[in-house]
Amino acid sequence: MEKRKLSFWEIWNMSFGFLGIQFGFALQNANTSRIFETLGAKIDEIPILWIAAPVSGLIIQPVIGYFSDRTWTRLGRRRPYFLIGAILSSIALFIMPNSPTLWIAAGTLWIMDASINVSMEPFRAFVGDNLPDHQRALGFVMQSFFIGTGAVVGSVLPYLFTNVFDVSNVAPKGIIPDAVKWSFYIGGIVFLLSVLWTVFKTTEYTPEELHAFEANSKKDSQNLSNPEAELGVTTKKQLLLGLLFAGIGGLISFLIFENSLAKELYILFIGLIFMGVLFVIASQLRTKKVQNGFTIIMTDLLNMPKTMQKLAWVQFFSWFALFSMWIYTTQAVTQHIFGTTDTTSKVYNDAADWVSVLFTVYNGIAAAVAFLLPIIAKKVGVRATHLLALCAGGVGLISIYFIGDKQMLILPMLGVGIAWASILSMPYAMLSGALPAAKMGYYMGVFNFFVVIPQIVAATILGFVIKQFFHNEPIYALIIGGVSMIFAGLLTLRVNSRTKIEIHE
Repeated sequence: MEKRKLSFWEIWNMSFGFLGIQFGFALQNANTSRIFETLGAKIDEIPILWIAAPVSGLIIQPVIGYFSDRTWTRLGRRRPYFLIGAILSSIALFIMPNSPTLWIAAGTLWIMDASINVSMEPFRAFVGDNLPDHQRALGFVMQSFFIGTGAVVGSVLPYLFTNVFDVSNVAPKGIIPDAVKWSFYIGGIVFLLSVLWTVFKTTEYTPEELHAFEANSKKDSQNLSNPEAELGVTTKKQLLLGLLFAGIGGLISFLIFENSLAKELYILFIGLIFMGVLFVIASQLRTKKVQNGFTIIMTDLLNMPKTMQKLAWVQFFSWFALFSMWIYTTQAVTQHIFGTTDTTSKVYNDAADWVSVLFTVYNGIAAAVAFLLPIIAKKVGVRATHLLALCAGGVGLISIYFIGDKQMLILPMLGVGIAWASILSMPYAMLSGALPAAKMGYYMGVFNFFVVIPQIVAATILGFVIKQFFHNEPIYALIIGGVSMIFAGLLTLRVNSRTKIEIHE
């Protein structure tokens, strides 16, 4: 029994919800730092205020993946999560630009990003569930296309409202401009409607059918079910790793305290202590023959396929670079190019609107090149394609330092857009064939660890680094991000991918 080949429009429908998800995500990325700064946040405080986004993803994605693997309702397996996340995200998008204080904005970001994660994580597993191996690359590329398209419109909305519809982009101190507010309102509506399209225009295979597909694939190849996971990590190794993580986290936290370093550094290493404690608890429960959702999640985390382990490092440095860009581009452009830090001035808000245009450009490029990536990958291979794309993005970020004209800033965004399109598709195409179908949702959620952990690292150390070593000049955060992205590209060469790219669909 094999999965049927889906038509172009069936893959279109199952990916369409990403249009709304990325619409909301783009509004968040392009405007959150602006909202925080308008409400009184200082430059070195902005990264830590962003911590909500990666922390919520770190907690929610594997949990949602685990439960969606085990869910079956009238709406199917993954689609209930799409719908719930869309409703909550849309509500948060309406609330965010009306935040009266900084702490409410930070709290709303937490709710919004958590809700976006509830919708987003099952979409990755949705492709793995419904598409045969040779169509998965096309499925992830289709998602990249909608991600780019949604982000184009979402990013440019504040600029359009100001320059086309004459909606003000300035406001009194502590008030979010109307152009930003209306952009978020439109985003909330588009988010919900696009996800509803996917929910009601698609179907899913039943658990029984997925089990039959898995059984059939095992007959064809004994390697697809991940032998490492079959054997399982020992309780002793799990215990030792837990103690090691907790010990390292505790030691570095003590050094931070003794040297009176920035308090936000505690978040990263207290998180390491927390992870170590969870591993210790899980190992002890397993010793007592206790098996539940908690022990399975904490154990399978150590049973990742080798392909996933190597891709994890690629993802880590790629997303560290992206988060550096999302946090600091507004501040880098307003200071380095426009020469202002006054959030009430027209110069600052014009510059912030221009950042929205720049984000529109890179997302537009991502949408445009999405369907070219499989063609390039068929010629030179998936690894080489991802390497070239990441290097283009890294060079783009570094080059912003040397640019003094706002129009020229469009050129670096071309490279960033190529990298973004590849980041959203090539790693998932390489990964999906290495995962067991019964745990597709869970492992896609765990793979997100290596999207959110670098964001937590960026949020906790970038503010400290920029303040201590670069005199609060945010342009250097973009240079750091560029170097990180190039390094991620080089790490791609370590991945032994056998992904086959077919483009005849």
